[in-house]
Amino acid sequence: MLSSWIPAEIVRHLDGFIIGQGDAKRAVAIALRNRERRLALGEHPLREEIHPKNIIMIGPTGVGKTEIARRLAKMANAPFIKVEATKYTEVGYVGRDVESMIRDLLMTAIKIVRAEYEEKSKAEAERRTEERLLDLLLSGKSEATTSTAADGSVVTAVSDEDEQIARDIFRKKLKSGQLEDREVELKLQQNPGPQVAVQMMAIPGMEELENQMQNMLGDIFPKKKERKKVTIREARKALYQEELDALIDFEKIKEEAINRTENTGIVFIDEIDKIASRGSKGSPDISREGVQRDILPLVEGSTVNTRHGMVKTDHILFIAAGAFHIASVTDLIPELQGRFPIRVELKPLLKGDYVSILKTPKNALAKQYQALLSTENVNIVFEASGFDAIAEIAYEMNSRNENIGARRLHTILEKLFERLSYEPEKFTGKDIAVDRPFVEKELSEIVKNQDLSKFIL
Repeated sequence: MLSSWIPAEIVRHLDGFIIGQGDAKRAVAIALRNRERRLALGEHPLREEIHPKNIIMIGPTGVGKTEIARRLAKMANAPFIKVEATKYTEVGYVGRDVESMIRDLLMTAIKIVRAEYEEKSKAEAERRTEERLLDLLLSGKSEATTSTAADGSVVTAVSDEDEQIARDIFRKKLKSGQLEDREVELKLQQNPGPQVAVQMMAIPGMEELENQMQNMLGDIFPKKKERKKVTIREARKALYQEELDALIDFEKIKEEAINRTENTGIVFIDEIDKIASRGSKGSPDISREGVQRDILPLVEGSTVNTRHGMVKTDHILFIAAGAFHIASVTDLIPELQGRFPIRVELKPLLKGDYVSILKTPKNALAKQYQALLSTENVNIVFEASGFDAIAEIAYEMNSRNENIGARRLHTILEKLFERLSYEPEKFTGKDIAVDRPFVEKELSEIVKNQDLSKFIL
C-alpha cells in the first residue's frame, strides 16, 4: 500500500528544512515514491525488474546535498548511511572495502527495527520487570506461620493472602519511587575474560572473517553471572534489558532488517568527484578508477555477505554527490555514469538564501541560538537588519575565501554570540537586539582584517 507521502508533500516537507534547490528535491521525491510504487505492485512479474533511478547531485559544499538525502531517509524511516568515496581504495588496499558500506547500512536497519520491536514490547517488559523486583523485595520477607503436626513435627506455612497484601504494599511503594535507593541482591552478567581485539586489514572478505572471529571469541569466553548488591534503580535497568531481550526475537529483527535494507535502504556517496580520473591529484598507489569499478557491482546489483546474512543491492537507492569543480560527471567511467541516470545541479547560495536559512527552517540557526541562550534567561531578538548583515558577511566570506555554503553561518553565529555565551550572567533578564549595529560591532575587527578572517570566518 502506498503511503500518504505523494511527491509534492515530500517536497513541502523538505522545504521546512532546506532552502531552495527545488530540482533536487523533486528528483529525490519522485525516486522515493517510485520505490513505494514498486513495493505496491505485490506479486506483479515486473516488480523485481524495476530498479531505482539513482541520482547524482552536482553542486558546491554547504548547499544542501547531504541534508536533502538525510531528511528524505528520516521521513521515510528508511535505513540511511553517508559515506565518502575517498575513504575507499581499490580492493580495500590501505582503505575500506567498498562492500562495508552495505554492512554499515544493514547495521543501521537493525537499529531501526530493534527500536520498533522494543517499543512494542516496552509495556510487557516493564510489567515483567516490576514482578521480578517484587520477587527480590519479598524474598525472605513474608511472615510465616508455624503449627505442630500430629507426629510432633513443626510445619511452616506462608499465607497466600498475606503474601499478596505485602506484594501490593511494595508495588505501591515501587510505583511512587520510595524504594529506589533500597538494595537488593541480583545476579548480573560479568564481563568476559581477556578482552581480545581482532582487527583485520580492510581487504575483501576480511571484515566477514573478523566478525566470525569475534563470535568465536564470545564462545571461548562466555559471559558469567555474579551476585551483586545493587539499588532498585540499578536493578530495574538491568532487569528491564533482560526482559526486553527475552521478549524480542533477534532472528525476526535480522530478517526484517535485511528486507528493509534491500528494499528501502539509501546510500549517500559523497565526494564522488574526487575519484574521477581527470584532474585528480594524489598518491599513485590509489587507483580512482579502481574504486569506481569496485563500487559499480553494488550499484548494478550484487549480493554482499554480512555477519547477519546475504544482502542484495539491486533495489537500494544510491545518491552520489560532488562539487565537480575540476572533474566532471563525464570523467567517471561510462558504466558508473550509466547507473546514475538522474542528474540534478544544485545552485550556489545567494544573499537572500542565507537570510532564509537563518530564519525560515524549523531548525533554523537563529531559533537554535535563541533557545540555547534562553536557558540563561537571555532573550535574543533578531531584527531584519541583523539577518541582512549576517547574510552579507557570509556571502562575502564565501566569495573571498573557500566557498563552504551555509556552513559559513555556523562559524559566523558562533563568533557573533561568543561574548554572550561566555558571560551570560551580564545579560540575564535583558533583551538583546541582533540588528546591523550589533553584528557590525561584534564582528567588525574580524571582517576588517582579511588575513584573520580566513582563519576565523
